[in-house]
Amino acid sequence: MLPCRSYPLGVSRIESRGGSSSAQSVGQRAGLKEWLALIVLVLPAMLLFMMLTILFLAIPELAAELEPSSTQMLWIIDIYGFLMAGLLVTMGTLGDRIGHRRLLTAGAAVFAVVSLIAANTSDPGLMILWRAMLGVAAATQMPATLGLIFTTFADARQRAIAVGVWAAGISVGTGLGPVVGGALLEAFSWRAAFLVGVPVMLVVAIGALLLLSDHRNPAAGRPDVFSVALSLATLLPIVYGVKELAKDDALAVALASIAIGMAFGVWFVVRQLRLPEPLLDVRLFANRTVSGALGVFLLAATALGGVYLLFTQYLQLVEGLSPLRAGLWVLPGAALLVLVSTLSPVLVRHIRPGYLIAAGLVVQVIGYLMLTQVDSVGGLPLLVAGFMVLYPAVAPSMALTTNLVVGSVPPQKAGAASGLATTCSDLGISLGIAVIGSIGAAVYRAGTAGALPAGLPRETAEAARDSLDGAVSAAPGLPADLGAALLVPAREAFTSGLNTAAVTAAVIAAVAAALALLKLRHIPPTGRPQPTE
Repeated sequence: MLPCRSYPLGVSRIESRGGSSSAQSVGQRAGLKEWLALIVLVLPAMLLFMMLTILFLAIPELAAELEPSSTQMLWIIDIYGFLMAGLLVTMGTLGDRIGHRRLLTAGAAVFAVVSLIAANTSDPGLMILWRAMLGVAAATQMPATLGLIFTTFADARQRAIAVGVWAAGISVGTGLGPVVGGALLEAFSWRAAFLVGVPVMLVVAIGALLLLSDHRNPAAGRPDVFSVALSLATLLPIVYGVKELAKDDALAVALASIAIGMAFGVWFVVRQLRLPEPLLDVRLFANRTVSGALGVFLLAATALGGVYLLFTQYLQLVEGLSPLRAGLWVLPGAALLVLVSTLSPVLVRHIRPGYLIAAGLVVQVIGYLMLTQVDSVGGLPLLVAGFMVLYPAVAPSMALTTNLVVGSVPPQKAGAASGLATTCSDLGISLGIAVIGSIGAAVYRAGTAGALPAGLPRETAEAARDSLDGAVSAAPGLPADLGAALLVPAREAFTSGLNTAAVTAAVIAAVAAALALLKLRHIPPTGRPQPTE
């Protein structure tokens, strides 16, 4: 997501409350203090999105030490993103009410403390809890960072630059998560992936107090706590049901869980339509640009999220690369992502955004199809080539969604619209990990059924059938011939799961490309008059 043109997440008329005078009168240009403050605001945005992917390369080591089930591992990875996405709009409203600086510093402090606790946790159930709490702490900070940028930079051009830097920080954080995680794992252990957030958050908390003024909107309403509960009661049971579908003996539980989540979803929508100040303005989806752009971005992020996870696991568990070497293979794709994200707002001056986004998604489909041909032996070159094709291709939808959404609604709706765009990014990646990751896990279990060698201890066989992590962790403790015989079918089953996941992602990306052409083709290039909805 890239620059918004209007006040985000409910930031509108503000009131300064003490602190420094970084909020300026309209048109006043920012000085050194404001640009230093921007560093304080970009740091958490970069870190919080990096935490979405930083554990990808830590999975083998984390699995060996904590011994979670495959379902628990998926929850450890993606519960952070679900809670962050589900609470962004609520925390934006809360920040308007109590002050964005106050919420930013409180969230940074909680994030630092919980990171320390998580780094010293050895129970998979507790790790899920701490990752969930980190997601809540992240949700308090994201809307605060963007809201404070809008109040710190009064000059429109400087504000656009500041928001662009903030958005670039998000892209860099998402792309570099596995790279940083790999480097930390090489030097320390998976626990360092949590500890890296502690000094960053201390800098944020101290810097915010020294460089930023607190601002609040006196007219801000109260967050609707019941709507928040309904939104989480919608999302989490559906995700739980999707994960349970990957198990052979949990069909009834999975379907019941999905049905419960959908029922809560209907209740949530009905409540939003009746509230004078809804938590989520669902009427915005009647605007075809809003619904089209958000739908395309959600699908694109979903396709990418699960494949990204499986890509990093293949590098370590199938190819046997060290965390650092695996992270370095991510780096070229991440660099291309940042480059294409930077070029997309320039290209859209001459090309209709719907066409540019659709073209990117078609390129993504090609990249996913390349991954369907990867083998468990000698598949690294094709794997990396496919990733370098598909990863930067998500950039047009990532870079243009927020402007498309915010620019297509009345000014008084801009806060709600930008909140939706921010939420889609987190939610899409987390859904991809849940849905596509579960598909990969189901194919793996089916592939290992009856394929593992005889003579394995019962616990070892069960661990190997549950996940490739279990097989890789168990192999060194077996006789050499038996360990090798275990890893061959396990790696083949995992690669089949990756191939199937890539097919699924290709279908999702193709649907997103068609949706972009259908819903967004009416939008002219930047600078031309926007059509009336």
